[in-house]
Amino acid sequence: MTNADQVLDALGDRTRRAVFARVQRGARSVQEIADGMDVSRPAVSQHLKVLKAARLVTDRAEGTRRLYAVDPTGIAAVRDWLDGFWDEALVAFKAAAEQEAVKERKRR
Repeated sequence: MTNADQVLDALGDRTRRAVFARVQRGARSVQEIADGMDVSRPAVSQHLKVLKAARLVTDRAEGTRRLYAVDPTGIAAVRDWLDGFWDEALVAFKAAAEQEAVKERKRR
C-alpha cells in the first residue's frame, strides 16, 4: 500500500476528517481536539493513530501532554498521486490538439 493509499483510506472516515481539520488550525492536544466532538477522547486518540500512520499528523511531547500537528508528508503523497492524473490528462489533451491541427491542415 502506498502512502497515498494510506492517506486516502485515513481521510475516508468522516470523524478522522473532522479530527484532521482541527489539527490543521494548529498544534492541539487530544483533549483540545476532542472538545466539542461527538466522540470520546480515547476514540480521538485512535483516529490520531491512523492519521499518524498515514503521515498526516505528527506528535511531540510538551510537558505531560502530546501535541498533534499537520505532517505535510501525507498531503504531498496525495498531491503527487493526483499530479499523475493531471500529467496523463495533459498528454491526452496534447495528442488531441495535435490530431485536430493535422485535420485542420488537411482541410486547407
